[in-house]
Amino acid sequence: MNARLYFDWNATAPLRPETRAAVLAALSVTGNPSSVHAEGRAARRLIEDAREQVAALVGAQPRNVVFTSGGTEANVLALTPPSDPAAATRAKLLVSMVEHTSVLAGGRFPASAVEQLPVTISGELDLSVLERRLARLAAPFVVSVMVANNETGVVQPVARAAELVHKAGGILHVDAVQGPGRISCNISDLRADFLTISAHKIGGPKGVGALIRRDADVPFPTPLVTGGGQERRSRAGTENVPGIAGFGAAAAATARNFASEAPRLRALRERLDNALKANSAPGLVVFGADAPRLPNTTLFAVPGVRAETAVIAFDLEGVAVSSGAACSSGKVQPSHVLRAMGVPPRLARGAVRVSFGPSTSEADIDCFVCAWIKVSGALLKDGSAVAA
Repeated sequence: MNARLYFDWNATAPLRPETRAAVLAALSVTGNPSSVHAEGRAARRLIEDAREQVAALVGAQPRNVVFTSGGTEANVLALTPPSDPAAATRAKLLVSMVEHTSVLAGGRFPASAVEQLPVTISGELDLSVLERRLARLAAPFVVSVMVANNETGVVQPVARAAELVHKAGGILHVDAVQGPGRISCNISDLRADFLTISAHKIGGPKGVGALIRRDADVPFPTPLVTGGGQERRSRAGTENVPGIAGFGAAAAATARNFASEAPRLRALRERLDNALKANSAPGLVVFGADAPRLPNTTLFAVPGVRAETAVIAFDLEGVAVSSGAACSSGKVQPSHVLRAMGVPPRLARGAVRVSFGPSTSEADIDCFVCAWIKVSGALLKDGSAVAA
């Protein structure tokens, strides 16, 4: 295998050519976007053009887009108790057990105010539990549900959750970082009050994201970063003009290609899943296979194969993948997502995630399968690679 194969798009997507061109052009713009002279206005125009492009990607109004340093900051900003002290002491935050760690951490809610909601064995939010919990909950409260899981690719029932949340008088935040370009993430269709997206998941630069609100009637949370009037007083500090310009270019390209790209990715995932089942040892499990999934994501495991060993073996074969496990202090722990789905720890420790995108071809999928046959055969033969 001569060229390396990149199958870790859910971690970060390769930079789009449009993004690179936009960033390089923005780097030559001198002005501060808060300045009123011509140079400042040129920088401001880049930001506002990008705001329109990012808003269009999710069907929002440009005035409702606040740029941040990434998805994590946007999540933390969204997960903020009310500014009124009396209301803040009563406020609760409900999150699903499979959320990104930035959401599980609770944002600016105290740990005592955060409650995790279970998911089904297929990895979907258990709506019946949510409904029962909301029936006993008084406002104010926020519920946070991701649009799709970054590990399993399982798409969450966001619109149905929104109906329950709004009926009970709450606010719904949706971490949509993994969605754009793969599934529709129209903020009105999802009925999300706040939506988080990130540039580097769609081929934009790292270090820039956005928190987007659906309706101007919902006030933006108290700023995390204070000291200036930038981003309509929702985030102080001189804007990252090149990063934002690149974000806008990536958003425009993602929206432009979505209609043709999403079904193509789905066909690639089906090709991969079928080939894995046909060329693996007995017992292969594709996690979330019975639920709606992102068209570009497969998380699988074979009993007897350790994920961390497989990832290294793939890397030596010129293939970049990731595992469904987390490493802390040198000890690999099973994914919190798979634990929430009730997956036995022994199997969860073997989870390997394959994610791909616009530049992935059928030939790339076939090459991955060939590498998997070689890697899994060697690891199953080697007793030291057996998951414990």
